[in-house]
Amino acid sequence: MDMPEVYYSRAGGVAIAYQVVGEGAQTLVFSPQIADLMTIWLSSDTRSFLDRLAEHVRVVVFNPRGTGLSDRPRNVAIEARMDDISSVLDHIGVQRASLFGIGTSANVCALFAASHPDRVERLILTHPYPRGIRSERYPWGFDEEGWLVHLREVREGWGDRDFMNEYTRILSPQLREPDEIDLLILRCRLALSPTAALDWFRIAMETDIIDILSSIRVPTLVLHRPDDPDDQQGGAGPAHLVTERIRGSQSRALHADLSSPFSDEAVDAILEFLRGEAAVAVPNSVLATVLFTDLVGSTERAATLGDRAWRDVLTRHHADVRRELARYRGVEVDTAGDGFFCRFDGPARAMACARSIVDGAKELDLEVRCGIHTGECEFVGDKIAGIAVVTGSRISALGAPGEVLVSSTVRDLVAGSGVSFDDRGEHDLKGVPGTWKLYAVSASLSFQSLITRAPAA
Repeated sequence: MDMPEVYYSRAGGVAIAYQVVGEGAQTLVFSPQIADLMTIWLSSDTRSFLDRLAEHVRVVVFNPRGTGLSDRPRNVAIEARMDDISSVLDHIGVQRASLFGIGTSANVCALFAASHPDRVERLILTHPYPRGIRSERYPWGFDEEGWLVHLREVREGWGDRDFMNEYTRILSPQLREPDEIDLLILRCRLALSPTAALDWFRIAMETDIIDILSSIRVPTLVLHRPDDPDDQQGGAGPAHLVTERIRGSQSRALHADLSSPFSDEAVDAILEFLRGEAAVAVPNSVLATVLFTDLVGSTERAATLGDRAWRDVLTRHHADVRRELARYRGVEVDTAGDGFFCRFDGPARAMACARSIVDGAKELDLEVRCGIHTGECEFVGDKIAGIAVVTGSRISALGAPGEVLVSSTVRDLVAGSGVSFDDRGEHDLKGVPGTWKLYAVSASLSFQSLITRAPAA
């Protein structure tokens, strides 16, 4: 059986495997749930699904890092998987495409659409689960204890026949024939090793993108099962929440006997959506991570050193900050006195940059505190503004010397990174509605394997 050629893009040195089928004017980038790029073509349902799509659009299928034919680094953050999409788009020479994700892969597509609206025409989310752990505002799925039990089962059983039989029954309940079930088990085994499977499900447990859904401004279609197994209250469950949060999105329930994401009904819904009117203009708002830095005790230090010596120290500090911004793909938005206001397209890079800035300042006998928040920002010329910017500034002001303080939103968005945090309690932020839980980033953490930095000059 013929299979499409496999190509590789590079995202910060990580090889991302992808295939291209079809020659349509539109490009649809597909991130499967759990699959490798070879056996996905051996299943009649997935092959028929992709072949039908490829008759109308150019389909790009890729394995996110840690899965299938792509490289498998440890501690894969959801933010790093956004880089996988960028690298594939760059490699095929496409500036803007539609994205299609299933299950936990839908989270990455949603986050990318919010962070890079200039690169996304339309967004398709099938069976989305925007949060892993059940809570008061998200009454679906496992509680934390249930997740820990599940992770132990994955660690001990992934790949074993009994475990895989049960898992595939939940994953694809429409499959009945033994040979179809055997093939799905093979696909899962080749897509994820036991260790990679544990990482995959840990990311699913830790992820919470609910707060960023309202930042998505591209046309969005949500496909879901009418009898969602995680819905304990009736209706569409998590898919209903996603549709409510994304402004102007539309949802469609697949019939109970056709609930596979690869059914003909799913293809028809996707093609109908892709033929619809797309947003032409790029939104003037974007999901961004803001970083504020501030020198602690700078007035006293300046008085001790004297004006000329202080200017020299401050010049060296500013050069260090700008060097770290270049390394971690940050953008300097503004500089006021001895502090910086910076923008990033992901919180992991912002935290890594902040820690490097704090460590570099110590070498100059300076103490820096940093505040980080992720939220929707509006472009005002070349700069960004909005309540998210104010929130980041207020968080920075509460930091202790040498501390990188972050919002709960930032903590939730670095799922799978292995970053550890210290709880700093709840705070009222001046001029910002509500009460905010804040966390300090572990000072001993190494970010080297967690993120994609700018290539060395």
